[in-house]
Amino acid sequence: MSPCSRQTLQNALVQFSTRSKEIDWQPYFTTRLVDDFATHLRVFRKAQQKMAEKEDQKKDKTEDFIDTFFEVEVEMEKCVCRDLVCTSSKDEEGCLKDLCEVLLYLLLPPGDFQNKIMRYCVREILSRGILLPLINQLSDPDYINQYIIWMIHDFSCNYEAFMNVIKLSDNIGELEAVRDKAADELQYLRSLDTVGDDINTIKNQINSLLFVKKACETRIQRLQSGKEIDTLKLAANYGKLCTVPLDKILIDNVALQFFLDFMQQTGGQAHLFFWLTVEGYRVTAQQQLEVLHSRQRDGNHQTNQTKGLLRAAAVGVYEQYLSEKASPRVHIDDYLLGKLEETLNSEDPTPEIFDDIQRKVYDMMLRHERFYPSFRHNTLYIRMLAELDMLKEPSFKGSDDGDGEFFNGSPNGSIHSSLDDLTSSDELLQINAFISDTGVCNEHGKTYALYAITVQRRSLDAVEDMWKTYRRYSDFHDFHMRITEQFESLASLLKLPGKKTFNNMDKEFLEKRRNDLNAYLQLLLNPEIVKACPALAHYVFDFLENKAYSKGKGDFARKMDTFVIPLRNSMRNVSNVVKSIPDSLAEGMNKMSDNMGKMSEKIGQDIKHSFFKAPILVPKTDAFPELYRVSAQLDDNVDDNIPLRVMLLLMDDVFDLKERNQWLRRQITSLLQQLIRATYGDTINRKIVDHVQYMTSPDQVADYVKQFRESFWPNGILAESALRRDRSIRMRTRVAAKTNLLEIMPDELKHIIGAETTRKGILRVFEMFQYNQLNRRLVYVFIEGFLETLFPQYKFRELFYKLHSRSERMQKYRQRAQPSQAPSLQKR
Repeated sequence: MSPCSRQTLQNALVQFSTRSKEIDWQPYFTTRLVDDFATHLRVFRKAQQKMAEKEDQKKDKTEDFIDTFFEVEVEMEKCVCRDLVCTSSKDEEGCLKDLCEVLLYLLLPPGDFQNKIMRYCVREILSRGILLPLINQLSDPDYINQYIIWMIHDFSCNYEAFMNVIKLSDNIGELEAVRDKAADELQYLRSLDTVGDDINTIKNQINSLLFVKKACETRIQRLQSGKEIDTLKLAANYGKLCTVPLDKILIDNVALQFFLDFMQQTGGQAHLFFWLTVEGYRVTAQQQLEVLHSRQRDGNHQTNQTKGLLRAAAVGVYEQYLSEKASPRVHIDDYLLGKLEETLNSEDPTPEIFDDIQRKVYDMMLRHERFYPSFRHNTLYIRMLAELDMLKEPSFKGSDDGDGEFFNGSPNGSIHSSLDDLTSSDELLQINAFISDTGVCNEHGKTYALYAITVQRRSLDAVEDMWKTYRRYSDFHDFHMRITEQFESLASLLKLPGKKTFNNMDKEFLEKRRNDLNAYLQLLLNPEIVKACPALAHYVFDFLENKAYSKGKGDFARKMDTFVIPLRNSMRNVSNVVKSIPDSLAEGMNKMSDNMGKMSEKIGQDIKHSFFKAPILVPKTDAFPELYRVSAQLDDNVDDNIPLRVMLLLMDDVFDLKERNQWLRRQITSLLQQLIRATYGDTINRKIVDHVQYMTSPDQVADYVKQFRESFWPNGILAESALRRDRSIRMRTRVAAKTNLLEIMPDELKHIIGAETTRKGILRVFEMFQYNQLNRRLVYVFIEGFLETLFPQYKFRELFYKLHSRSERMQKYRQRAQPSQAPSLQKR
């Protein structure tokens, strides 16, 4: 680069840096950037839906999908289609040159800009030496996948997330790459000459690799034959479905929304909302009476006012659901209805005033053939199990292609298993174990309880064996942590008795804990659980062997689990108060809880208003329009809350919540608001603003330029393009990146919106980044927003419209739009 060109570039960078200091970047990074990403995801999701509707796909699937994507972009953006710059290298280079020409006009002194030779030289450097290599790298799916792995490298992958990726993959290249790698590893392990204990380790590794290899081959066969299996239909026809009791459904946010959908289909929504409203009334009344008694003790008497408000609320519930004017009406026995009417007319209202009728309505929902019994045979019930992560593809024989599905266990085999047997569940089915005795030991000044476990094993040739092994409660706890991490579905089934800090050597307490641990052990050895999780056998057998137990977690990690998990569960229990009540009631409760210490007339009016508001019995039909930018749909009342605004922008399109009922969407919004305000409040807003200011500070901008120069122009020489990695390596990187993304899924998110929805949402985002052309489109959208923010006084948006107006799709769209405008012109 000549000294003159270098000086010109430096002048441009100085002007660029000076201008960036004058800009408030917070709106761009917290709204515009997120909106552009969410809108890009919406276009991608809409294109996926259109592809699924197409029956005849004569063209290449990838090419057809890219065409569909840009057709959807035209429908959404109306004035822009970026297909040319994303799919044609010639058009892309021309667009970048035009853009650099404009930037040089804005950044260079007039004298430098008028120098054509110098301007053209700098323009080529900017477009071909800086912007194009940067866009190429940021658009490369392999680079993005490597970056994902690097970002979350601290998380260790478990087998369940990995096997989920294999089971859900529809990319034969991914499966073949994993299969071939497993075959290579198998060949290496079989070539090793090992003796003694090492041979058991090698056998386990071989078993695991055989399991993975077989899983990949089965999945490849299904994809190649076109005999893809619908998991929901498979479970409905062949599987033994878990039974979720109605009382559990009514307090679980995810399960409740499926039951709500079913009750609306059958016309029983009034029963369900009555039950929920009474639950809310009881909580509200209890809170009001507690505050009333507290105020009375302080000498402040407002008895009549409070009782009047509670009576009005109770009458509101009666008129809304039980009176002759109610529509729809909950029909109950005349005796119970008359008893309630008499109580409302003659006695002070209590929190339990509706309990008898609520129990009757619950019994109706539980036993009436139209409601819960029919729900258990409905596809909504199976979808609910999938969202609760309680639906496993069942093992069965006799499928059309001769291969059965077997993705219900781990690749890990028992230490004593053979190479031909991938699991040791049959061996475990022959084991019985129970806690036969309890003792107290003292070692190095520490006192602890010791439980003697008697184990009986019957081998396949009818030879019996018996031994005793001794375990502490901490051993049970470590074992429980280990298996629930590896087998997430067991977490909701196995409940380990809790820890007790004081008086934990008391005789009665030890006897109770012995019984609880015994019940835990019997449930663990239940044949149904063993069949559902064959690989669990290895862990159980290792725990019951007559040897010292080797803990998988350190003491500190185990103590942290003991602290964090109950805290997490308590957060879920607190959220149940909100998620079990319709919105109209929840709003009144929120207002009360904010001012619990003030028994004012305003609070009473809020409560009364909350009960007289119309019930939400039918979901709203005015769903968000699909073909608009995401930011156009945000409520104004959350505009000042940055983290909530960001999450709401992303939540709908990442997890496709618009397909769910509006009740769930409002619950999620309400829950997000409460969590953010309760945990962080304005602190997180301030941190976001501070971080944006730090990212855009002069020192950081200078550091970005320095890092870019060292990466793309080391020692002043343009770096050579990196060699494209081997296809099999790229495919395995894809699998690793997907596995890491599934692994970091927070349990809280799965409990709010469902495990299956969360999985699909995360995989949708990952799949979006696997198309180079679509990644280019997203990069150009970010560049456009960046320049519009950096130069607000110039008409950059109009410039981009002109640059992208040459697309044939854009011209066809305008031609289709003209006929619809013609009638209005003729009338004039």
